[in-house]
Amino acid sequence: MRLRNSSMDGSDGSQLFEDTSRAGNQQAGPQAAGFPGQSLLSDPMSNLAMAYGSSLASQGREMVDKNLDRFIPISKLKYYFAVDTVYVGKKLGLLVFPYMHENWEVSYQQDTPVAPRFDVNAPDLYIPAMGFITYVLVAGLALGTQNRFSPELLGVQASSALVWLIMEVLAVLLSLYLVTVNTDLTTIDLLAFSGYKYVGMIVGVVAGLLFGKPAYYLSLLWCCVAIFVFMIRTLRLKLLSEAAAEGRLVRGARNQLRMYLTMSIAAAQPIFMYWLTYHLIR
Repeated sequence: MRLRNSSMDGSDGSQLFEDTSRAGNQQAGPQAAGFPGQSLLSDPMSNLAMAYGSSLASQGREMVDKNLDRFIPISKLKYYFAVDTVYVGKKLGLLVFPYMHENWEVSYQQDTPVAPRFDVNAPDLYIPAMGFITYVLVAGLALGTQNRFSPELLGVQASSALVWLIMEVLAVLLSLYLVTVNTDLTTIDLLAFSGYKYVGMIVGVVAGLLFGKPAYYLSLLWCCVAIFVFMIRTLRLKLLSEAAAEGRLVRGARNQLRMYLTMSIAAAQPIFMYWLTYHLIR
């Protein structure tokens, strides 16, 4: 009995069942050391597939960038937004008071036009873009003062202004194609020149809101004449480049068409300015 009790005491009688956790842990240890995805990642075929997928992604991105640059030249757009505060101030003054300005030629450096911040005559897209946004905000303010404001009406106002701008640029491009004018004007240039009229529209609407309808008509008339002079003096160097290079107007049917086209583009600006603002002042 003593021997039996001593053998039972030696075998740790506090446990009723055999401890199998150590054995289980020892068997699960090698399997727990790694996870199922590790063998997949260490597979050479998976590495090759990942490299092939990244190459396809890079090729697709390059293809998208090329096609996007074909339709929307991002590199050229950077040029039209290269402005600073001094340029914006001078350009706004030129749009409202173009009568005293003498030199209208764009400066070039190694056959490339300099950035707008270095030349006030260079076209830009910053002022037209900010002018369009400001015009929409001022239109909403005018509608609000007349208790006619609604998001739908403001959306119609913004979309109509944008549609008229696009139609104007397309009409000018079609006219240039029909007249066969050899010019360095691009679509972005025409978009910039057509967007400058928003400055005069904002001045007219703000004057009408502050001082009434007579102030609207007077300020809008001033801005219409200013934009007409600005467009004539700017576009004649672009559309009449051959005659401007010789320092005189060469007579001929083609040059007369170019002159008529220049005057038509300039005359269309006051019409759009009045059409898009007259209903905002009551």
